[in-house]
Amino acid sequence: MDMLWSGWGDPAKAAPLPVTVTGLLRDLLGVTPREHGPAALEEIAVPGSPLTGEARQALAACLGEPDRLRTDAETRIRHTRGKSTPDLLRIRAGEVDDIPAAVLLPATHDEVLAVLRVCAEHQVAAVPFGGGTSVVGGLAPERTTFVALDLRLMDALLDLDEVSRTATLQPGLRAPRAEALLNERGFTLGHFPQSYEWATIGGFAAARSSGQASAGYGRFDEMVLGLTVATPEGTWESGRAPRSAAGPDLRQLVLGSEGALGVITSVTVRIRPLPRKRFYEGWRFASFEAGTAALRRLAQDGPRPTVLRLSDETETFIGLAHPDRIGDGGTESAGCMAIVGYEGTDADTERCRAGVHRVLTAEGGECAGTEPGDRWAHGRYDAPYLRDALLDAGAFAETLETAAFWSALPELYRNVRQALTTALTDAGTPPLVMCHVSHVYENGASLYFTVVSAQGEDPVAHWAPAKHAANEAILAAGGTISHHHGVGTDHRDWYVREAGPLGIRALQAVKAELDPAGVLNPGVLVPVRHP
Repeated sequence: MDMLWSGWGDPAKAAPLPVTVTGLLRDLLGVTPREHGPAALEEIAVPGSPLTGEARQALAACLGEPDRLRTDAETRIRHTRGKSTPDLLRIRAGEVDDIPAAVLLPATHDEVLAVLRVCAEHQVAAVPFGGGTSVVGGLAPERTTFVALDLRLMDALLDLDEVSRTATLQPGLRAPRAEALLNERGFTLGHFPQSYEWATIGGFAAARSSGQASAGYGRFDEMVLGLTVATPEGTWESGRAPRSAAGPDLRQLVLGSEGALGVITSVTVRIRPLPRKRFYEGWRFASFEAGTAALRRLAQDGPRPTVLRLSDETETFIGLAHPDRIGDGGTESAGCMAIVGYEGTDADTERCRAGVHRVLTAEGGECAGTEPGDRWAHGRYDAPYLRDALLDAGAFAETLETAAFWSALPELYRNVRQALTTALTDAGTPPLVMCHVSHVYENGASLYFTVVSAQGEDPVAHWAPAKHAANEAILAAGGTISHHHGVGTDHRDWYVREAGPLGIRALQAVKAELDPAGVLNPGVLVPVRHP
């Protein structure tokens, strides 16, 4: 099944906002319903494909079957941009100026290689497309003519080594199917980001994804042991042992490369035994500062549970940590709510839970039992559907994230909130700015912000200054421009500043070697290098 073209996920799961929420939006933010809903798919005016006959014939010949090169309007619309709020607002308005010229469905590594060689020969850009869940402009290259390489046919579990506990997966394998295949053999990947239901293995690697159970399983880039990549210049393989001192780890060049250096065609990952037990509980803290200090204690001194996240006062009050109870308010929403999750054997989970209780109680926390944890687990993938419902109701809703060392986290939190609040208030649409600590490490943590406001006259233009101000605040406070969403084109200019001129020139030199014609997702991650 394809994702909803004008929103997120399964259309059957979309639901309108409760009356309590629409009232809250009206009273707090002045949100009023939009006069017009999304354009109908069949009404969108799609330009003809700019592919020349020669290029089209050559690309089709790479794929073996004629129906694996598609230029019909609906297929091209479904592969236009990603799922950020500006992406959705534009597609809902029928804007398809950056639609792909064609959608190609390669089924093997060799077919991908052949396609990339033809693209280089004919100067047609190539954009890898997995689940289409990018929220940073990762699917919108700086090239008028480009093709989307939909990797859905490359969706197999190629190998499972039970002795080494590794699995080799193809890039188009969606996360739920990958998890089901591993579960059948008694294993889990343990990677459950909010995009879990739709994102793919290749996308996880290309964007350095981080899952909600990262405290226990680590980020996706920590799970990757080997990669096979197709480039216009040939095949690139890296990773033949769990660790190596044979020069720099070239896997790290591929992880986070967002299709700018090649197309990932297989990923070998670390797997772990399927846990016998999983459960989650809630903890209340008097303030975000107190809760953050408590999470730091666990991250640095242990015991570290599998899931560890903390909502600030605003997010807790609104109820965003529990999408099924948005807008309820009340005394339950006082202070800040943390979610703690445990996985493993009965003995392991109880041992970890006892240690966590000692630490969090000493830090002023109050256990709220398993009910808040169960609610969170039940709705953990629902926030993107809520975002769509907010757009339907006339509200603007968007997210952004960053990370920093513990000592820099308080200033980062304050500055980003202030930047967003000031920019949107100045635009006449004062916002609600919510935040949670989403991932923790011994030395720092990630902050994930959610912003809701009225849409204004031009919602895409209204968001741009706020996003710019937030990005500036992130760099000024010592944060990274992205912890797990990636760079794409939206963050590229700030990534250039974060990496520094020499670092960017080194990355451009690698790209020039692997992609001398500059056809791999041009303008994504690094600026196009002109002669």
